[in-house]
Amino acid sequence: MSFIISTIAALVSTLIFLNSKRLVDHRVTQLVIKAIAGLIALTAALNALSRLLVVIPAGTVGVEDFQGKVSDRTLPAGIHVINPFADVVQFSVRLRDLKEEIAATSKEGLAIGIDISIQYRIDPAKAASIYLNIGTEEREIVISRFRAISREIISGYSAESVYATRREEVSLKLAERLRSQLAPIGFIVDEALLRNVKVPETLQAAIQQRLKAEQENLQMKFVLEKETQEADRKRIEAKGRADAQKILSEGLTPAVLQLRAIEATEKLAQSPNSKLVILGNGQTPPLILPSDTVAKP
Repeated sequence: MSFIISTIAALVSTLIFLNSKRLVDHRVTQLVIKAIAGLIALTAALNALSRLLVVIPAGTVGVEDFQGKVSDRTLPAGIHVINPFADVVQFSVRLRDLKEEIAATSKEGLAIGIDISIQYRIDPAKAASIYLNIGTEEREIVISRFRAISREIISGYSAESVYATRREEVSLKLAERLRSQLAPIGFIVDEALLRNVKVPETLQAAIQQRLKAEQENLQMKFVLEKETQEADRKRIEAKGRADAQKILSEGLTPAVLQLRAIEATEKLAQSPNSKLVILGNGQTPPLILPSDTVAKP
């Protein structure tokens, strides 16, 4: 409607601007009429042109709505030429973080309070479907399904599993179920996070005590394994030394010892230093004394 009014106003103002001389004879009055008519024509033309062009900001998409008929085309970020009689509804496609505190019941019937965060965004290709079937306020639809699926999944786990041992598994399963439920209606789920799990204090103390005992047990197993490895190392080292001594003792026969003594004596005899060599009887090694030691007595 505004496009029609702006167009008519622009045409009328243009006609007045061009025929100002026929309307009045006074020169000054003609100039005033031209200035006013020109300003109105320019403003109306810009307004009409703005109905033909639309700018979609970054991070959003647009959906055309012409008299209740929603176009299947989704307008991405940028400048677009549209039907001047249609309205453009914009949707943010940026990532959203929805946080909820949910009261659920565990597998054994215990009441659990869980702080869950879901990170999701609108599928740009399905923005028109969301506008047609849900509208611009999709939060309530997402929250209702989010709560129902969370309670259903939690009911299949024990309180201890949700609180301590299987939190990551619960998060992954929750994200998978949310994707399968929300994807058909136009939402992309990136991740579901269990930020905090509240269980009765008595159960919390029992779980923490059991976890502490398990940690101590694991620590003791580690120490025992380390000591066992060290004992094995020492046993292998001792066996290696014993084998080496056995091999050495078997190889050192009297003949070999005598040969070694003779070779050592020969090397010492060839030395330029003066010395006195006293040969043994074949069973004891030779005695070698420097010459100055012999001279002093």
